[in-house]
Amino acid sequence: MLIHIEQLLADPSVTDVLISPPTGVWVDDGRGLHAVAGMPVTEESVRVLAQELISRGGRHIDQLGPMADVRLSGGIRVHAVLAPIAHAGTAISIRVPRTQGWTLDDLARTGMASDDQVAALREAVAQRQNILISGSTGTGKTTLLAALLAEIPESERIITIEDVAELEVRHPCVVGLEARQPNGDGVGAIGLGELVRQALRMRPDRLVVGECRGPELLDFLTALNTGHSGGGITLHANSLAQVPARLIALAHAHQISAAALTSLAGSAIDLVVHLERRDAQRRIAGIGVLRETPEGLRVEPTRSQANHP
Repeated sequence: MLIHIEQLLADPSVTDVLISPPTGVWVDDGRGLHAVAGMPVTEESVRVLAQELISRGGRHIDQLGPMADVRLSGGIRVHAVLAPIAHAGTAISIRVPRTQGWTLDDLARTGMASDDQVAALREAVAQRQNILISGSTGTGKTTLLAALLAEIPESERIITIEDVAELEVRHPCVVGLEARQPNGDGVGAIGLGELVRQALRMRPDRLVVGECRGPELLDFLTALNTGHSGGGITLHANSLAQVPARLIALAHAHQISAAALTSLAGSAIDLVVHLERRDAQRRIAGIGVLRETPEGLRVEPTRSQANHP
């Protein structure tokens, strides 16, 4: 089965391969998801494939640790969940980066951004604004973040922090830090929060967190409030307007008060860029400024926020 999957991944149009026994093999090749015919799938074959792919990424998956996320060569990202956690059968999700090294101009040519939006983002990077990129899965958050980082002057040092390394940045001075899962004995884990604290000792000019989903949010916002400008972060959210609520919910889940989050985020995040995907087209749906108001955090759309045709 591995050979057939590798053939799918070799197709330059394929960005996602999804595998599970009840549904079979599905791919997204720019036309939306569709099933792949003639590729039989069994629980045993999918489980073996999951173990092989996760092992290639230097991690381990079994019944004691039935979920794993790894990066393979070329930036391919593999996520696997074994049965019975995936109750209908082991599920594998493979994401293939097809836009490594793209610039803002490249993204404009694909229709992801308008000329006005590109100009606004370039100005934000030049002014060392802290930028939060939001959107749902597969909207291009990592791609846009990498393009923004490529705009940073070569004389500045970038430290990137990710759960699983995905960022491919056109820049001569980048150091990437990647979180580590616990070993079979449940020890040795290194989380994003610890990596943020370590990165502050590495003389960063720009501090970047690939995706914020846990208590590292507080460490990152604290860093941005103590002189570390020009940073970047990505966040799952459904719209510009929902970003404040998403931040507060994330903070609450990790015992960070809404008041503390509002104060930290309001002074740390300068610009919010929201991405969406419609009819297989990824695009910037809006750009806004995060404000702390008497009613709480709000995102105020900027003039360059309007979506382009």
